[in-house]
Amino acid sequence: LHFCREQPIFSTRAHIFQIDPATKRNWIPASKHALTVSYFYDATRNVYRIISVGGTKAIINSTITPNMTFTKTSQKFGQWADSRANTVYGLGFPSEQHLSQVMNYRK
Repeated sequence: LHFCREQPIFSTRAHIFQIDPATKRNWIPASKHALTVSYFYDATRNVYRIISVGGTKAIINSTITPNMTFTKTSQKFGQWADSRANTVYGLGFPSEQHLSQVMNYRK
């Protein structure tokens, strides 16, 4: 995946989850293992994008607009609702530092 206007800010490993569409409560793991999650910034549109590719398909390709909220729900877990994908994503990080890095870029 190549996006010319977007600058990669950082990549980290995380376990990716999506909310169960049936219950809207339970998390479904998107993969067995932690995957590389990359954070991009598009200066022309002032939006962030979170991308993660597992094998050949994009597990996350989510544009984070200023009115979307990235919520820290525990020391190592954050989530956000992507209305375009009609789902809620969750990211489980290996450490608090990884999560705070993501949170800091949202400010």
